Amino acid sequence: MPRLKQMSLPMPAAILALLLLSGCHLTRNQALSPKPEAGTVKVTVKVPEELAAKNMQVIYRSTKCTTTYWSTLDWEKRTRDSYAGLELQPVRRPGTNVYEATVAVNGGGACRWKLSNVTFGVKYGDPSRFGDDVRFGMGGNVVVMFDETDSAHGGANSEPSVSAEGVLSVKQNYYPWLMEWFIGGHRKTINLTTDADIYIKYRAPNARAIHFEPIFHPGFLTLSVQPKMKREGSETIFYYPDGSSRPEPYLDKPRFKTLQDIRMATEASH
Repeated sequence: MPRLKQMSLPMPAAILALLLLSGCHLTRNQALSPKPEAGTVKVTVKVPEELAAKNMQVIYRSTKCTTTYWSTLDWEKRTRDSYAGLELQPVRRPGTNVYEATVAVNGGGACRWKLSNVTFGVKYGDPSRFGDDVRFGMGGNVVVMFDETDSAHGGANSEPSVSAEGVLSVKQNYYPWLMEWFIGGHRKTINLTTDADIYIKYRAPNARAIHFEPIFHPGFLTLSVQPKMKREGSETIFYYPDGSSRPEPYLDKPRFKTLQDIRMATEASH
């Protein structure tokens, strides 16, 4: 995969780089040239305290400029659509905790690039508050697909609710989850867990505005600790914010209903 390159393109949000995802070099006349005047999608993320907005990955597809490859199934030469992408840094709306970026539906250029999907979300702003060696892990991601092809993270797993005005609103509860591993090296990550997959994925070709509001509950931390050695009967133990603990072998992540029940019981007692 080519190295990221700095570019200056006519986009409302700051473009950090042009990333080639098709596996081949784009010539000058195949490059992206987004045309906002042909229509845009505006993405806004309301970022809770302690979290930060992730950079947005924007993927365009071309059915005109195709890529030739050899199939590993029958060793026949085949063609597929080409893909190219932009990485955008959402801009904070002055005086608010809302971050936004605007994406052109028409990617322009000789290849006639069309918007295929966008990936955005939130992460922990300062993972080191849980320890100097703690890094952000996973969670807090949303993918919206605008055509019939699946994203790099797979197809849709959630049903979108798009208004007649083309607005897709996503509101999701998240809890902090600190994971500690020992097998394969000691490491810790802080994650965002919810009742959905790591990537919440929608197919919404008519969406022209996307509002994402993560509802974050930082006071209800779950700790999971992996066994130090692989042996029969050993399991990862989850320590919930109410002091209870148990393995979750069928989930391999905190049980969302348990976290909801703990939080609501705590809030009701105050």
